[in-house]
Amino acid sequence: MNKTKTTLLASVFTIGALFSAQALATQYAIVGAKVHTLSSQGTLDNASVLIKDGVIEAVVAGADVPSGYARINAQGKVVTPGLIGAYTSLGLQEVSMSAGQIDSSADESDFTTVGAAFDVSFAVNPDSTLIAINRMEGITAAATNIERSEYMFKGQGTIMQLADDDPVLAPRAFITLDMSGDAADDNGGSRAILWPKLLYVLAEAQNYDSEEYDGFASKADMEALSLLFTEQKPLLIMADRKADILQIIRLKNQYKGLNVVLVNGAEAWRVAEQLAQANIPVILNPEYNLPGNFERIGATLANAGRLANAGVTIAIGMETHNIRLATQHAGNAVANGLAYADGLAALTKNVAAIFGVDDQIGQIAPGMRADVVIWSGDPLEVTEAAEHVFIAGKPIAMRSRQTELRDRYLGLQDTKPMPHHRP
Repeated sequence: MNKTKTTLLASVFTIGALFSAQALATQYAIVGAKVHTLSSQGTLDNASVLIKDGVIEAVVAGADVPSGYARINAQGKVVTPGLIGAYTSLGLQEVSMSAGQIDSSADESDFTTVGAAFDVSFAVNPDSTLIAINRMEGITAAATNIERSEYMFKGQGTIMQLADDDPVLAPRAFITLDMSGDAADDNGGSRAILWPKLLYVLAEAQNYDSEEYDGFASKADMEALSLLFTEQKPLLIMADRKADILQIIRLKNQYKGLNVVLVNGAEAWRVAEQLAQANIPVILNPEYNLPGNFERIGATLANAGRLANAGVTIAIGMETHNIRLATQHAGNAVANGLAYADGLAALTKNVAAIFGVDDQIGQIAPGMRADVVIWSGDPLEVTEAAEHVFIAGKPIAMRSRQTELRDRYLGLQDTKPMPHHRP
């Protein structure tokens, strides 16, 4: 038997054993691994993670664990918290250009004037095939929201868990605002219109009174935007060029209560110290290396490292269909100046902190939700892979539409023509 088939069968046997012998278990001991806790415990060699009733019970040195736990031998393996997609449209689309409903896009509606009232928590589909594809590679949660609309605000986004049951972990967790050149095109054709419009709407939101309000934005928009001030909901602002980012920093200084997060930020490294001083985190794609337009002339693979070295909190993971590539993106950022620990944090605890769910996910620590991944080796190396994934303490099936297609065609019978094969 060749090496590929041997490896495949071994992997299938391991997964099958986990689900058959431990199907009814609620207590698991991941034993003997190198554990990146992303907590105050740091990184522990030859440690064990105890999971009980869906949460982390303890992280202990060595491989000696109490009886009563379903043991998973992880010697020579690496364990991390479940990865969190920092900005996606997971659960809202299958194929973005296909016929049929695409909930990641929003057309004009008399319900809203500026787009803030949209709420994607009603649209998340736990049966999306993209969820299984990405969670079996270590993604256990994600921020998801509208991808396309002609409004300046892209609605209220949701933090979702990539589980089979109720996927909404935190509804209406943030609001997205587009202040890029594309947004200027959609809102009067110039930043000279876009920015005064934004300042006018924010002034209305800061002083919103539901009984007396009769302003420019719809009342539904104001209900959402007022939470930026009363509850400090994160305001994710999309921009790339230095001039726009400086405007965002001025906005944060003007409205001290705003919890501003920069998204994209291809030229953010040029104002890294100002971003750090203003306490503005950045969700970025560190793969930007070429000027795809005039707003990204300063794009560089060193962006993430330069931001983190200046003291900016960064998060990595901007995709939908292939958010699983976030580990590769973080690895490339590490290769271009980002500290390794910052690379792991950018996929886990930093994302959780940005969205205010760091008391639940993003670290392996007692009391935290047991979103845990066992890797074959260093997760930032493309040759390594997730071998076991837990979401809220439950092992997920390492199976997706892609693996089912693989298995179907591996087992073809040559005596039958292709049309006669059925799953």
